Amino acid sequence: MSHRLKSTAVTIVAITVLAAFGGAEQRDTAADKAAAPSPVAAAARNPKPAPGPSWSKPRPVDCRRASCVALTFDAGPGPYTARLLDILKAKRVNATFFLLGKKGVTRYPQLVRREAAEGHELANHSWSHPRLTEVSDKEIRRQLSLVQRQIKHLTGRTPTLMRPPQGRTDQRVAKASRELGLAQILWTVTAKDYRDHDPELIQRRVLAGAARDGIILLHDIYPGTVPAVPGIIDGLRKRGLTPVTVSQLFAPDKTQPGRAYWNAP
Repeated sequence: MSHRLKSTAVTIVAITVLAAFGGAEQRDTAADKAAAPSPVAAAARNPKPAPGPSWSKPRPVDCRRASCVALTFDAGPGPYTARLLDILKAKRVNATFFLLGKKGVTRYPQLVRREAAEGHELANHSWSHPRLTEVSDKEIRRQLSLVQRQIKHLTGRTPTLMRPPQGRTDQRVAKASRELGLAQILWTVTAKDYRDHDPELIQRRVLAGAARDGIILLHDIYPGTVPAVPGIIDGLRKRGLTPVTVSQLFAPDKTQPGRAYWNAP
């Protein structure tokens, strides 16, 4: 065989081998894509819900007679949530948890179930915490729908409340919320615990602003918040205020889907 023919043969073999590897790579990529779950499937990638009702009622409180204030926690569950649940159980308090899907519910499904089983209210805080006023209508709906499905999958019930990340809302957010059956819950008091992690400072800020029919915003994902909670609960009670869930605060009336609330009427 001449040198030219040998070179041609080597080239043909090389092309054949590269094509084979390239085809295999493409097949592997296609297989990966086929095997990869959709965002909705990923949101529900948890064990089956426990049989029977998994969302208990909160301890009864009549806010027509008691001076109530809603205690709420955003963006969890997280590494401090279990300790928070221990505190709330010991203090006999139920709260509302506005859950984050991607970094919260997906990572800590067992805590979501525990929150529901212990009588806390579960609500929607979006899938990945974007400013909903800065994304498309389709993305607003996707952000909220994913969390609705997650919580329904884990507890058997669908939330009726949402809190827009950073409190950013507009007519488009209101429309998507209304279509999904979600009232928008804002707040009257924030301790800015996302910035300042001193438990004593967090406690002082909450107690300074807390009042009947108000809504307290905290986060169970920052290190200073949970240590402040026992003092917050004790301080509220000393002031004659009863910490409750959002829905208890608004009872017997119900919140309206799409409408934004800063406090109970």
